[in-house]
Amino acid sequence: MSNGISRRQAITGFLGLGGAIAGNLGLSAAAEEHPAHPVAPPDAVAMLYDNNLFTGCRACMMACNDANGLPSDTRLSSGLWDMPLDLNSKTKNIIKLCEEPEGRGFAYVKRQCMHCLDPACVTGCPFSALKKSEWGAVTWTSSLCIGCRYCEVACPFDVPKFEWDKWNPKIVKCEFCFDQRLKENMQPACTAVCPTGAVIFGKRADLLEKAKARIAASPPKYYEQRVYGEHEAGGTQVLYLSHVPFQDIGLPKLGPTSLGHYATKVTSVIYKWLSGPLIAAVLLGAAIKRNWNRHEEERPGRERKTGLREQL
Repeated sequence: MSNGISRRQAITGFLGLGGAIAGNLGLSAAAEEHPAHPVAPPDAVAMLYDNNLFTGCRACMMACNDANGLPSDTRLSSGLWDMPLDLNSKTKNIIKLCEEPEGRGFAYVKRQCMHCLDPACVTGCPFSALKKSEWGAVTWTSSLCIGCRYCEVACPFDVPKFEWDKWNPKIVKCEFCFDQRLKENMQPACTAVCPTGAVIFGKRADLLEKAKARIAASPPKYYEQRVYGEHEAGGTQVLYLSHVPFQDIGLPKLGPTSLGHYATKVTSVIYKWLSGPLIAAVLLGAAIKRNWNRHEEERPGRERKTGLREQL
């Protein structure tokens, strides 16, 4: 009987797992197509970064590490200084110095998750480990992550990073200090410590107004007199003002259509074709379980009739 119980448990577990996967993929395949131009909800928060006001102090980097419990990235300094080259598994927020072509000058850029209105990383995640949470923050749930790293491939800003050096790796990215500070009605650590107001935090609608007011007050100071992130990739919740071309500080040239709108067209086809074989496997498992139950019901009678113990 112990073998029979273990087999029944295995079959039941298989059915439960297969049903959950097939159901999840089926829902993904049937999901409504993402809008090409999403609209930010009224409570959507945002950051506004203006490199005209930035001094390069990097106080935000230290504050980010403290708030998120991240170790210093000292690999390039023999353990002496925090010197990350870019976003990585130890760095959610970085200030980079970008030189303009032909030595015309330089500019700073603050890099972290852009918290897109319709994030490609969220659309690409097959088990919803990444999601748009309250106030529009893009957060990650470890218990749902299978380590596929589709988010790394999908993100046009190259933000999510994988902990390659850990036995139980995480996806590391800025989450607007969602658990540590936003839930406590506090602004993210990086904006709280900026001494010059180069990066500020607030409602997205309010920050867009402030950004456009700065442009109107001093048009020559701002490249193309526009706000990066207002429309790019359907809109982001991290906004930029710059005195140099946005491409020169590492921000990609993107159209106004949501990348999630394009991604859904791909994932819906993939998940639809994956869900078919999984559903067939679940049905096959159900048939196996039905036959096994019938065998168990008939087994005692056969054993009494033949005097022999069933071997199966």
